[in-house]
This record gives sequence, structure tokens and C-alpha cells, in this order.
Amino acid sequence: MATSVWGRLSACGGLAGRLLVLAATATLAHAAQDPVQWSLAPEKTTVAPGGTVLARLTATLEPGWHLYSPTTPKGGPIPTSVGLADSPAIASVHVYEPKPERRFDPNFQLDTETYEKEVEFLLAIELKKDTPAGILDLTAQVRYQSCNDKLCLPPKRKTATASITVDASAPAGAAAIPAGYADIAQLAPSASPARASSSPATVSEGLGRFVLVAFAFGLAAIFTPCVFPMIPLTVSFFLNQQGRRLAHAVIYSTGIVVLFTVLGLAAKAIAGPIGVVRLGASPWVNGFIALIFIVFGLSLLGAFELTLPSSILTRADSASRRGGYLGTLIMGLTFSLTAFACVGPFVGPLLVASVQGGSLQPVLGMIAFSSGLAAPFFVLALFPSWLRRLPRSGGWMMRVKVVFGFVILAASLKYLSVIDQQFHFGILTRERFLAAWVVLFALAGLYLLGLVRLEGVEPDERLGVGRALIGALFLIFALSLVPGMFGGHLGELDAWVPAGTFTVGSSASAELPWITNNYADALAKARQSNKLVLINFTGYACTNCHWMRANMFPRPEIRPLLDDFVLLELYTDGTDAASTDNQDMESRRFGTVAIPFYAIVDGNGRVVATFPGLARDPGEFAAFLKKRPPPAGGAAS
Repeated sequence: MATSVWGRLSACGGLAGRLLVLAATATLAHAAQDPVQWSLAPEKTTVAPGGTVLARLTATLEPGWHLYSPTTPKGGPIPTSVGLADSPAIASVHVYEPKPERRFDPNFQLDTETYEKEVEFLLAIELKKDTPAGILDLTAQVRYQSCNDKLCLPPKRKTATASITVDASAPAGAAAIPAGYADIAQLAPSASPARASSSPATVSEGLGRFVLVAFAFGLAAIFTPCVFPMIPLTVSFFLNQQGRRLAHAVIYSTGIVVLFTVLGLAAKAIAGPIGVVRLGASPWVNGFIALIFIVFGLSLLGAFELTLPSSILTRADSASRRGGYLGTLIMGLTFSLTAFACVGPFVGPLLVASVQGGSLQPVLGMIAFSSGLAAPFFVLALFPSWLRRLPRSGGWMMRVKVVFGFVILAASLKYLSVIDQQFHFGILTRERFLAAWVVLFALAGLYLLGLVRLEGVEPDERLGVGRALIGALFLIFALSLVPGMFGGHLGELDAWVPAGTFTVGSSASAELPWITNNYADALAKARQSNKLVLINFTGYACTNCHWMRANMFPRPEIRPLLDDFVLLELYTDGTDAASTDNQDMESRRFGTVAIPFYAIVDGNGRVVATFPGLARDPGEFAAFLKKRPPPAGGAAS
């Protein structure tokens, strides 16, 4: 049975299979380390009973690492906790912290309060009045988490010790707390000023939507010519396992999940949570993806056939013949590899979307996708009678293949347009991009209606109702793109097509007066006009940035508020020096390179408020735009 399975698969593999083998071997190991060292030093070594001594607890961090303030917002990293070990001689302890640096942390997708290089916590230690004379040992206890821009280490507990002498002849006196320190007992962990939606619930909601989309992609990949014919063959293999059907189905599905999850781990490990954003915006990465999509698309249209090298297929077949659970696992892995010619177009966009999202998305996205791909095999292994209900392989599968070819060629234009914008070629403008989409989606519709002759539709074949309706939907979609070529809004699709100047509608839709890539001029104009500056860190490859510009900024509750600002857009993903400088500034000042990212600053560059990411709630974004500098000694409103 294994030979027939892999023989049928041989026509669906290709060069992409070899690329996957290389990617699946990528690993990244982080050596155990602790970049933070602690020491405790009292300001005076002799204290009277009932007196107070101020001890400095110092954390020294290696370059590039940081730890989190005791008052960092909840729901993200582990805040640093500081205390003193119980002692019968201690009446009370108050812990004071210096002002931390507040910034957006891409590891946790929310604002955090951090310390770098070195930080001193102050412990005001009051002794009991009946403390006996002699040596008194003090033991500070800390629990903390240290991170850099690529990883976070597990929380650690440490102690630091020092000694003082209790002497009744020592001068009495209270501890003087330096300016800039605050008692952490009086400071509640603060809410993120950037946006309420940075909360874990909202982050989880966005991640949940992404996982559902990835799972749906996996299910959709079932109906490709490389996968669907394998369902009855593979399920028949399970049925011959004599009572071990469930175990073999689980192991086979595990093989599928493992291979795609390794892809997600490799994408995460190669660059880390900040690097994946740069990776997703790289013109070379987008160019490679566009090339792969074009190859896939032309292959699905019948221009040529992608095949797996026979040597790889032979070794995989030989391994699967071993039988037992190991053979079943290898079958699952090899199926995933050889099916990549058809499922690759689903995996590519998912990986790109995931690396532009967050540190967990590449892994979770691939787990969800592969689970959707494996689910039918698992379910049908348990309920083989359902096989009779599946449609038989036939001409409809070839039609699915051809339609996918048109869709994938259309998707390749998305990545080509990013390169065009980053290098400022001006070739693939919004109008030309949409014209190409109109033609490609119309061709798919005309093909389904039998008006374009490609394999899968015979000249005398009857046009069924289902095929006619699907063809009509493609034509309707193609025609709906036409207004976008003449300045019309396209709603959600504006996130995926090149930006344009919108001329449809009222004055609220008029083009906003953005200053581009000139921070100094924007500050000068703000001082001259007594306005604040709204900085829009954006990108040519950023779909969420395009969506905000096309769908949020023109809204009637948002557009008037923008008139109160000097508007500055800073592109961070281009190939020019300005993009590099803009990204460095965003990373240095705000601790992130994620886009979109919005910041309000005054004419001197002082930060008033920040807002990371996409906002679909106009009220939420309007509340951010209404923030103003605090009065002297106050907090931002």
C-alpha cells in the first residue's frame, strides 16, 4: 500500500520539497545563561536598635539585556519582585525603585517598564527597638525575568547578602530617599497608555482569529489535486492495521503536524521576534515568495509539472515500508513533503503573515494549518463509512487546480508590488495592479464558464449550476475592483493593494497632508504652528498600515482630529537610508520595529502617547488622538 501511496504522490512534489527538507533541519539552541548579577550594600554599617538603614540592591545587566520593573503592566513579562528574608530583628521594609523606561515590547506585544545596564533598588530597613547588639545578616530576595530583543529567559530567583552591626551607640536618623525614587507599595502596576487593546484578552483574540484562518487554510488545501486523491488510499492503509487504526491515524497525523510545525519554528528561530518583522518586510524575501508563487501558479495552470526527485521518493518509500508506528510516522512526514506543490501556496502567505505578527504566530499558525490538513485523514480513519459520501476524483479537481493557478498568480502581484514600492520603481501602480487582478480573476471566472479553454473543461461538457455560480462570483469580484482603479475605496482589500489617492466622497476623504521621512521638518512645523506631531511608523509591505490609511483615517470621527496635528509618516521597510534611520529611531525610542506604530510627540520631541498596531474601533483610536501633554507634574490625559 505504501508504494501506491507514494507513487501517486510523486507527481505533486518538486523543488519546494527540497527547500522544505533544508528548512526542517534548521535549529536554534540558546545556552543556559543569566545576564543579571545582584549585590546588596547598606549605606552605613552600624545602626542603632529601632533605627533605619538604607541598603542599595544593585542589578548589573549584560549589554542588550533588560529586566522588568515591579510595576510593569500585568499580562506580559514577569515583573521583578524585591523583598527581604524574614528576620526577627526587622520591623519593616520599604522598597523603592527608580523611574523605569516605558516602551512597547515586541516579545509580549504590550507596553512594559524596563531597566537596562544597571539599576539600583533601595531598601529602607527599620530595625526593631529590642534588636540585640551584634552582627545582623541581611538577605535580599529577588525574582525576575530577563529578556533581550530575541528571547526571554525563564524567571529566576536569587539572593544577595550583606551585614550590618547593631550598636546602641550608633547615631539615630531616618533614611533619606533620593529624588526620582518611588515606593513600589504605593504604585499599582499601571495600565498601558498606548492602547487598551494591548491587553492579553485582545492579543489573544487577534491570535485566535489568525489560528482559525490557518486551520481553514489547512482544510481548504484538502481539495487540491495533490491531497484529495490520497484520502481513500491512506484511509485504506489505516483499515489494514487490524485494530490499531486509531493509533496509526494519530501517528500519521502527527507526522504532518511535525513537519509544518518545524517550518514555523525555523521561521521564529531564524530571526527572533524583532527580526521576523524585518524578514517579512525584506524585498529579497518578498521577491523569493513572488518567484515561488509564479512557479506554483504556472505549474497549476499546466505550463509544466513539478515532480519530486525520484531518489527522495525512493528513500521515503523504503522508510515507510518498515511498517509499525515508525513507518506510519515517516508516511505522514513524506506526505507533507510531496504535497507541498499544492499546499505551498497556502503555507507561504501564512508564514509571511505570521512573521509580521508576533513571536508565537509562526509556530501556532503552522500547527493550526497542519491540523486542518490532517483532520480529514484522522476523522475518516475512525469513520471509514464516510468515504462513500466524498465526491469522486475527476474533472472538478483539475478545475480546482487551474482556478488556484489564477489566484496564486494574482497573489504573487502582492509581493511584487511591495518590491516596486520599496525601490520606488513606479511600475506596478495601484491602477496597473488592480487591472492585473481584474484580468486574472475574470479569467478564472470565464474558465469556469467554459469560455477560456484550459485543461479540466471539455468543449462539450455540460455547465453545472455550481460551476456557473462560482464562475459568476469570480466575475463579480473582478468587476468590483474596477472602481479602485479610479480612486474608489475597496474596503478590506485596500490593505492588500498599493495605496492610492482617494477622490471619492466628501472632504473627509481628501488626501491628508503627510510629511514623509522628515522628522526634523515636522518638529519645526509643530513648534511654528503650536501643534503636536502624529508620527505614523509605516511600511510599503505593511497590510495593516494600508488598511488604517484607507479605512480608519478618512472616517468622520477620525478625520477632523487629524487636522490638529502635524502629520508625519516614517517608512521603515524601504531600501533607502531614510528607512534604516526611521527603523533605528523607532527601535531606540519606542523599543519596537513593529508597524503600524503611532506616536504623538510635542514640538521638542517629547512623547505624549503611543498606539501600537491596527485599530478597528474608531472610538479607541480617537481616544488616543485626543491625548494631550500633561500639565507640569501631572499625567497625560
